[in-house]
Amino acid sequence: MYGTFWALVPPLIAIVLALITKEAYSSLFLGIVVGALFAANFNPITALDKVINDGLITAIADNAGIFLFLVILGVIVALVSSAGGSAAFGRWASKNIRSKAGAAIATFILGILIFIDDYFNCLTVGSVMRPVTDTHKISRVKLAYIIDATAAPVCMIAPISSWAAAVSGVASDLDTGVTGIQLFISAIPYNFYSLLTFVFIIAMIVLGVDYGPMMKFEKKARETGDLSGIGDENIETGNPKGRVPDLILPVLVLIATCTIGMIYVGGFFGTDAWGGTDFAGDFIGAFGNTDAFIGLPWGAIIALVLTIIYLIARKVITFKDAMGCLPKGFNAMIPPILILVMAVSLKSMTSQLGAAEFVASVMKGASQSLYTMLPAVIFVVACILAFASGTSWGTFGILIPIVTAIFPPSSTLLVIGISACCAGAVCGDHCSPISDTTIMASAGAQCEHIDHVSTQLPYAITVAAVSFFTFIIAAVTQNAIISFLVGAAMIIGLLLLLKYVMKEH
Repeated sequence: MYGTFWALVPPLIAIVLALITKEAYSSLFLGIVVGALFAANFNPITALDKVINDGLITAIADNAGIFLFLVILGVIVALVSSAGGSAAFGRWASKNIRSKAGAAIATFILGILIFIDDYFNCLTVGSVMRPVTDTHKISRVKLAYIIDATAAPVCMIAPISSWAAAVSGVASDLDTGVTGIQLFISAIPYNFYSLLTFVFIIAMIVLGVDYGPMMKFEKKARETGDLSGIGDENIETGNPKGRVPDLILPVLVLIATCTIGMIYVGGFFGTDAWGGTDFAGDFIGAFGNTDAFIGLPWGAIIALVLTIIYLIARKVITFKDAMGCLPKGFNAMIPPILILVMAVSLKSMTSQLGAAEFVASVMKGASQSLYTMLPAVIFVVACILAFASGTSWGTFGILIPIVTAIFPPSSTLLVIGISACCAGAVCGDHCSPISDTTIMASAGAQCEHIDHVSTQLPYAITVAAVSFFTFIIAAVTQNAIISFLVGAAMIIGLLLLLKYVMKEH
């Protein structure tokens, strides 16, 4: 089964079961078990060892940093809520953001502004904008979609982000004639899925169009006030003395300390986390050399301490109540941590079955007969691989070396191919129930994970279909502006058509 289509079967089983049963935990676990059985040649003892040691224990150990970041962020959210900051921000927003479309656009803009890291984006935007979108009866799954649709796409087109660092790191040792970061920047105009997703969100909000399962959730929120969130019964208004700065300042401090933490780990201040000194004083270089799993917890712990000191000094929370927020924050993050552990375990099983080798063989076969169509083919392959594996970074880690081997270094098609690879990785990650970014978006919006996946799939697939055609156009014209304008026109035209059809019925 190694290096064949069977390598993608375990994650596909997990995804299909999750979408059918609407239950993520058992679906993911069954996918892990099937993958372990495949990898162990159906030996039950060896398979159990793979599930526990190669899967769950390794997933917890390798992702301890991001789990710590999740818990600390949960604690900060609990602190701000108890101090009355969230309620105060909600009151301010209800006076100043007067429409449902305004609340959605504000969420989108905040998502664009936080381009450093997708995890950070999902959780920060979710915690800040939940009171605003709740006030305007935007369903939690709609909030989750806007969060998810800005997090990874904006990171993939921002030269200073953890994703830019990952892509440039993969491309840095390849024979492309330019540095990894230069290749990444040159590929940004052709990253049609990310760019067209932004067009889709703005057009959808302005035109007031919803379709598929999302329409049902939005109708329920509008007519009954049921936002389909989780943990709503535990919502507290907090201290009535809370003010808007009690929310804004902790978030700004968190952004600042996490940014400093990322460049500190990357060696900006002299020595990186691995003892190197190559990036002292080099902001972009340090960002490219960082590890978000170390840098984000580093910054979050400092932000947590400063937040506690600030709120106690403001006398909107007592020290005892602040300490009581520690278990509250941890409990709020248990569901995404559990799903993330199982999703990472499933990715481990997929890797052991040789998914990378299977995809490489498929790509090499396609390159011989579909040269001009290859960017569009690369986009589809990246979508499928990221959807099945739940990882963007793993997807472009597999495909970028293959793409650079197919196209000559001086060819514009190389840049378009790299863009197609990155865009497909974002798209597949965006659609996948086992993607960590999708899990983070559900956590940020505080909604059921499977509800988020099922409602955003039709939207993501719409943009993906248009992106496929824009990559065909780009390969022929080798012009990013023409291709993007055609894609944007198709997106707006489709939404206008959908609005007309729904109005007629």
